[in-house]
Amino acid sequence: MSYETLLYTKDGNIATVTFNRPEKRNAWTTQMSEDVVDVFKMMEDDPEVLVTVMTGAGTQAFSAGADLGNPKTHRVNSPGEHLSTVSPRGFAVFNAVADYPKPVVVAINGFAVGIGCLITLCGDILLASDNAELGLPQVPLGIIPAYGGAVRLARYVGRGKAMEMILLGERITAAEAYRVGLVNKVVPQPELMPLAYNYAKRLAALPPLAVKLAKESLNKGLDIASLKEAAHTDIYRFMLLGQTEDSHEAHKAWREKRKPVFKGR
Repeated sequence: MSYETLLYTKDGNIATVTFNRPEKRNAWTTQMSEDVVDVFKMMEDDPEVLVTVMTGAGTQAFSAGADLGNPKTHRVNSPGEHLSTVSPRGFAVFNAVADYPKPVVVAINGFAVGIGCLITLCGDILLASDNAELGLPQVPLGIIPAYGGAVRLARYVGRGKAMEMILLGERITAAEAYRVGLVNKVVPQPELMPLAYNYAKRLAALPPLAVKLAKESLNKGLDIASLKEAAHTDIYRFMLLGQTEDSHEAHKAWREKRKPVFKGR
């Protein structure tokens, strides 16, 4: 599969999506949004793909965000024209990643700024190289982190830190991102991709349906106001998983002290 702004590879059950504009620090474009939506739909429909690793090409940037060198970036000709594009295009790229039912390991290999930062917040396990920096510079540019960006960030780091990062628009280091809970681990850059694939392999070895419903439980649960309602909904996920072949195999393998063989059924 070939894309204009992405590299896509698949090795067994692990797919890798790489933003591929290194000469521009993987700055975001409309074409990149379209490619992301397409590749994530393709991976969702591919039963062989169990885990996705998402990263950026080169050693400088995961994505440096919107291409500010383009005078049309962040410009709106009229409210009506803009509103006519918001529903089908604006949310699509974030939803493509956030609603993807399989786990996404994000390997942040440098600058993750603006939309480049926002897209990481749609992933599941965030890993960073020690030279990475993350930030949302929209407010100093006279705009805001759109499409729920502020709320997505606050769900990771809490209201206070999110407010500081959003209002000041300052980047934070990988070490600070780890301290506030934005990323799971920080390693030297040469160790980043091996670490990401280690996580991916561990995830791919688990019962796929349990991984899928566990991710769904957490993401959907955060959108439910009542903890009791979220817990009640999980009863049905638990019941369904208890009837799967993989669940029976996992319990049987534990009793027999052997490695389980999962089939995604």
